[in-house]
Formats: sequence, structure tokens, C-alpha cells
Amino acid sequence: MVPVRLVGPRLAIREYHHTDGDVDALHALFGDPEVTRHLPFEPCDRESCADQIELYLEEAMAEERDTYRLAVTRLADAADPRDATPIGHASLTLGKHRAAQLGYVLGRESWGRGYAGEIVGLLCEFAFRTLDLHRLAARVEVANTASVKVLTRLGFQWEGRVRHARLKDGVWSDAYLYGLLVDEWPGPTG
Repeated sequence: MVPVRLVGPRLAIREYHHTDGDVDALHALFGDPEVTRHLPFEPCDRESCADQIELYLEEAMAEERDTYRLAVTRLADAADPRDATPIGHASLTLGKHRAAQLGYVLGRESWGRGYAGEIVGLLCEFAFRTLDLHRLAARVEVANTASVKVLTRLGFQWEGRVRHARLKDGVWSDAYLYGLLVDEWPGPTG
């Protein structure tokens, strides 16, 4: 495995560690009903989060890696970003034709600070420059206006609306589809 380490002005994105700290941090995200409100799953218990990290590490060891599920940390939180406690989660799921699905989530205490834009920018750089992908896609619940703003600010184009894309708590919700091509990505400084 070649570990992923992406570093931006304020954030670092790294592989998860199967430690109590990373499990607790993932549980703080995926166990929070407000954080998971726009995600396709119900809040998770700590044991499920530990199992998820085990899966993430198995995926990272795959001979031909097609899934990147990564921890997001603040650079200021530790002398070495590899030791910092995750405040978010980032993902790339590779598909056919040099394309990938992008995802990200932040803990509530990190909302409104511009971190989501930095995460997406780091993922775009990694996808287009390191992985040599041609296209990134993102699917965003219509009610998630903050993510819509992040994606459009970074050049993602609206490609459509999926009606009744998800059923959660007995309620159907629609999703927007966004895409970005490599030649549309201006780079990290835009």
C-alpha cells in the first residue's frame, strides 16, 4: 500500500488508523444524526465504525485500489498530521472510464469554516493529477445547500436531478448530480 497523504493550507487527508482515536472520531461523525442527515445511512454505533475502518484499511491494501476512504485532519491539531484526530471523512470511488464518485463529510464543529472546499480541492488535485482521472461526479441531496455551494464554487457543473433518490425515515428525497472534467479543473489556486 502506498499511503495517501494530501496536505492543504489548513487540512491534511490521510489513511485511517485502526486506533481508538480514529474509531472515536469516525463515530463522532457517523453517529451524529445531524451530520448523517444528508447521508444515505442511519447514524452508526461505535462498533460499526470500527468495522468500517477495518474495511477502509482492507480496501487500501487492494492490489488495484478502487476505493479511497480517508480521514480529514486539521494541520494545527498535531505536530504530525498523521497523529491528528480526524474532523471529517473524504472518499473517492473509482469507476469505469477514468471516472470517480467524490464524497466528504465534516463534524458539526467544523461547519462554516471553508473546510469542505479545501477537502474537495485536495480530492480534485489527487484525482486529476495523481490518479489521472478524467471525470469526477458528486451526488448531493437537494436539501444540502451548503454542499451545492461548495461544488459549484469549485467548478462542478449541474448535470441533473434524480427524483426520489433515497428513502430515509420514511421520506423520499431528491438528489442533484454534479460533474467536473479534468480540463475544467483550474487547479488548487483556481
